[in-house]
Amino acid sequence: MALKDINLEIQKLSTTDQYRLKEFFAKSLASYSASEPVFKEVSERKHKDGFTCSHCHSNNAVRFGKYNVRQRYRCKDCGKMFTDVTNTPLHRTHLPHKWSEFVQCMIEGYSLRKSAKLLGVHYVTLFYWRHKLLSAIKQMDFEHFEGIVEMDETYFLYSEKGKHEIEGRKARKRGGSSSQRGISKEQVCVLAARDRQKVTYSKVVGQGRIVKFRLEDAIGNKLSPTNALCTDAWRAFMTYAKEKGLEHYRFKSDGKERVRGVYHIQNMNNYHSRLKGWINRFNGVATKYLDHYLNWFQFLDQIRHRNDDTTVSRMIVESCLFSSETTYDKLRLSKFSK
Repeated sequence: MALKDINLEIQKLSTTDQYRLKEFFAKSLASYSASEPVFKEVSERKHKDGFTCSHCHSNNAVRFGKYNVRQRYRCKDCGKMFTDVTNTPLHRTHLPHKWSEFVQCMIEGYSLRKSAKLLGVHYVTLFYWRHKLLSAIKQMDFEHFEGIVEMDETYFLYSEKGKHEIEGRKARKRGGSSSQRGISKEQVCVLAARDRQKVTYSKVVGQGRIVKFRLEDAIGNKLSPTNALCTDAWRAFMTYAKEKGLEHYRFKSDGKERVRGVYHIQNMNNYHSRLKGWINRFNGVATKYLDHYLNWFQFLDQIRHRNDDTTVSRMIVESCLFSSETTYDKLRLSKFSK
């Protein structure tokens, strides 16, 4: 249809419908223009040392025309073509201009259905977007802790939320509760550690009580003899600190001694409290996705839950610096590794 034909059809619309159409185009164009600086920053950050191939990571790439308005490149080494967002959360996204609004909804902690209503995008699509973004954020890491490190574990009920046929037990509604008292295999252990510079690490380390070998696997490369470790009185922490040669301060759960000079675990306890309060809004999280949510909260805590253009842009840009090949089928068919 030619442009003049479109103009004729628009003139046939009622005044109300013409106004709605005007509002639609104004909002769409504003979304596109708002997303352009983000794409520009992604390009500059990814190619700061020259055009880098998204497939073989070679710097021997050249511009190779345009694809859907975006710059396309071709690698002279592997011969493959790519764009600035190939193998990133934005890869194969048909509505990239909606991502800024979507990330705003994520920072606010809106449900998928509420976000879908605000954005005009199906909630299943937003589920896929959410976990593509979180799988990339999960790759953000740091080398080591500095100084005093507070470390503690917390527990979440094992969940197979979203699964239609659950073996061995009845389905629970809205998270539910454990059938056993205390810590059992029905719960998954989340290890969290944080230094006084607020550098934080959190990870699911298995079901039931934490054991020593899981500590080394999870966090061993981030601790050194220069660190002073503050934990509760659980024996796995004591044995691990002794074998690692760490200065160790233990605080019993009876609360009689909460602080010993500058040493305590109150920052870690506060972090756990905020984490659990935040996760409760989801009415239960499938355990196989729990690591994604831990890293989501960790990022929100880092930006202090500020929902502005700077933090939205940062979340999108930094996630696009990591390779992500997450697909809907991979998410749906993934399983929790015990």
